[in-house]
Amino acid sequence: MASLNVGNLGEYLREQRRSAQLSLRQLADAAGVSNPYLSQIERGLRKPSADILQQLAKALRISAETLYVQAGILDEKDRDELETPAVILADPLINERQKQVLLQIYESFRKENAAESANEDAPGDRGSGSEATPSH
Repeated sequence: MASLNVGNLGEYLREQRRSAQLSLRQLADAAGVSNPYLSQIERGLRKPSADILQQLAKALRISAETLYVQAGILDEKDRDELETPAVILADPLINERQKQVLLQIYESFRKENAAESANEDAPGDRGSGSEATPSH
């Protein structure tokens, strides 16, 4: 048996497919995989590759990272770092330029906060200078 998570992945996929009101055949067609192969994944008999999981996630309109965690490819903590960019990229209501701008802003905030956190942890006599101190 490939992994303990394979059965959980299959159950999770079946749940997502049913929530999306798709038949096995419809999901297989949408994801570009064979009907028997998808059935084997859902029954925990096959462990799909990351590429197949990505195709299934796209067809189900869910985060590929969520499937990677279910399959044991990604740790939960890794997913947390990838989830926001994945959600932005998957949003059908914003165009590619808007997605790239959002991702750049998101990354700049993460870097800024990481730098501030590092400065707070480092010994020294200077602060970041961006803190507002009320004067009463």
